[in-house]
Amino acid sequence: MADCCDPRGCDREFDDRFARRSAAAYRSQGLSRSAEAMVSALERRGIEGASVLEIGGGVGAIHLELLRRGAATATNLELSPAYDAEAARLVAEAGLTGRVTRRIADLAVDADAADDADVVVLHRVVCCYPDYRRLLGAAASRARRLLVFSYPPRTLLTRGVVALDAARQRLVGREYRAFAHPPEVMFAVLAAAGLAPERIHRDLAWRAALAERRDG
Repeated sequence: MADCCDPRGCDREFDDRFARRSAAAYRSQGLSRSAEAMVSALERRGIEGASVLEIGGGVGAIHLELLRRGAATATNLELSPAYDAEAARLVAEAGLTGRVTRRIADLAVDADAADDADVVVLHRVVCCYPDYRRLLGAAASRARRLLVFSYPPRTLLTRGVVALDAARQRLVGREYRAFAHPPEVMFAVLAAAGLAPERIHRDLAWRAALAERRDG
């Protein structure tokens, strides 16, 4: 839950130090379990030659893995510029220079921030956004084939953690907020946009789902 926030606090919460830690963790440990589940599920559906749009991809671990596994190009939309330097280093280390585009933009606010893509990814992002319906709706509108996203379970435990963290952030004067949105409502937003969601991963801290565009 510690890397989810209200977008108003992203510049302050996700700083250069956080970006360096994220890049170091990816270099030494690879993808997290939930991220690997998302990438593997997309790979099974077929990503050869696909365009990828990742929303809030941080240093870019997921879209780098998708490019390594056959995707053609990736665009990352981010709210904090602090990730860019580390992301550029990872792209160069992977030999993928020229295949990743990064932009500072909020797709939920600016519908023209990105073109349509075959695959849309939101990892630990929906929990960052208060108006999750708007964010998921905007993301779904850009997905030609597949959308994959992760979210914290909406349990008494996670809701308690979110409430305690919000109180702590208020005490220190920060706008950082985490959210545990209702999964059934998130799935309904995707269904209304023509995508059929299914659960693909479950652990103590995170859930993940993949949604595929229906024919016609």
